[in-house]
Amino acid sequence: MNLTYWIFVAVGIVIALPTAAKWLRVAQREHYIAPWVTRIAWLWLVKAPWNLGLALAAFVNILAGYSPGSLGIIRTLISFLIVLVLPLGLSVRGRSSKLAWTARLKRLLVAWIVIVLIVGAGLSLLIGTAGIPLTLLIAPILTDLALVILAPIEKRLSRKFVVSARKRLGQVRPKVVAITGSYGKTSTKGYVAHLLSGSFGVVASPASFNNLMGLSRAVNERVVPGTEVFVAEMGVYGTGEIRELSKYFPPDVAAITTIGEAHLARMGSRETIFKAKSEITEKAGTVVLPIDEKELAGLAEKCRAEGKRVVTVSVHPEVPADVVVDGDKGTVSVGSETAAVHIPNVGHAVNLAIAVGIAVALGLDLKTIAPRLGALPDSHHRAEVQQAENGLVVIDDTYNSNPVGADRALHGAAEIARERGGNLVVVTPGMVELGHVQYERNRAFAASVAAAGGYLFAIARTNRKALVDGFEGTGGHPVQTFDKRADAVAAALDQAGERGVILYENDLPDHYP
Repeated sequence: MNLTYWIFVAVGIVIALPTAAKWLRVAQREHYIAPWVTRIAWLWLVKAPWNLGLALAAFVNILAGYSPGSLGIIRTLISFLIVLVLPLGLSVRGRSSKLAWTARLKRLLVAWIVIVLIVGAGLSLLIGTAGIPLTLLIAPILTDLALVILAPIEKRLSRKFVVSARKRLGQVRPKVVAITGSYGKTSTKGYVAHLLSGSFGVVASPASFNNLMGLSRAVNERVVPGTEVFVAEMGVYGTGEIRELSKYFPPDVAAITTIGEAHLARMGSRETIFKAKSEITEKAGTVVLPIDEKELAGLAEKCRAEGKRVVTVSVHPEVPADVVVDGDKGTVSVGSETAAVHIPNVGHAVNLAIAVGIAVALGLDLKTIAPRLGALPDSHHRAEVQQAENGLVVIDDTYNSNPVGADRALHGAAEIARERGGNLVVVTPGMVELGHVQYERNRAFAASVAAAGGYLFAIARTNRKALVDGFEGTGGHPVQTFDKRADAVAAALDQAGERGVILYENDLPDHYP
């Protein structure tokens, strides 16, 4: 191997540093699940066409770099430069999701380096020095390969924390309340902890600690002697995951908030989502289910047939459920008892109904929990209403937006804007992880903004076409598009004025285009 080869190796090492930082950050943000690094990389190509052009240019120059002579060297150097900047817009540090150098990420980095060295050496034997930039060009694919290889190792390493958590639960012996669902898990968890705290020593899993490691950490750090109820949010990206969580954290009471379209991109169909969520009922002696959804009404009957205690909830007064929340009247009914409750325009009555149902399942009556219904906690960044000093109303619904929640937040924001006589401004990058319905759901949301007389400020490019298409032919205000959220926020403040309402619907992390 000549001097030129080793110079290219040195250049490759230098460029590999920011390349690794970019794609490892994406892997961390996507929960270390393959093949999502490659999927995100593909988004950057198709949603920002200049990136596709640059990638093709890099590939052409890599092939041309295989030719001998000075022209081949120049072509290879050009391909290195292109790889260095790809994809344009994806930063190394990140604005909303900076790289956290955890022990797991360090292990992933080591695996990434080994794989890159092996693939780079192999390609170099086949096509010479051009193999080095080609290896870095396919870095997203190699990152996913590293994730696949490390998955069983990570599971084995996590076992000691899981074992410790199971031992802690066995010593303290709290009742375990497990909550899952396509939407509303965190809000419902907050309501449950609030309603139970007047009667029990309650610990809830923090933030979105809803996987095996997150729940193990919550138990190990927070469940102490005197804890009577542990409220566990359980997330899922595929079938079998909640079954595994229930094995280590067997629920006494299990609840499903709803079956929706969140994670369609990961699970493929609503039927698979229902199957995955239903696993939470398998080990539970008592289940709490909203029977306004056909699938969950059927699941309630199935659980009864299996001998489980079933507490049914509904948001429709005419439905014969054990717990009924009437959002229009502002009441909660449990059997013949009724209590008043204030549900904000942007809130979700079903989440409260499930929380009350869980309280009932744990032996509390409505009279006991009624005093706590008047001060329900807000969930941060979930339809959180705030008022600025100048009078402007801001609704922060930026966490993990979904079609049901977005529609509810929009209608609530529109109602507040009408009451105040001000402009409604909706700032959004749209909704993601909705699979084959993503375009249509974003288009429909934009059309609803237009129907409400609102101004739509579309951020970034992931859903820009769908949002713009949703306004076409509506006669509404023209959609304003922004590449950066900060620019959209500044423009929204000007548009809304002192009497206006700004709805921030979702905030995609900046590893999305």
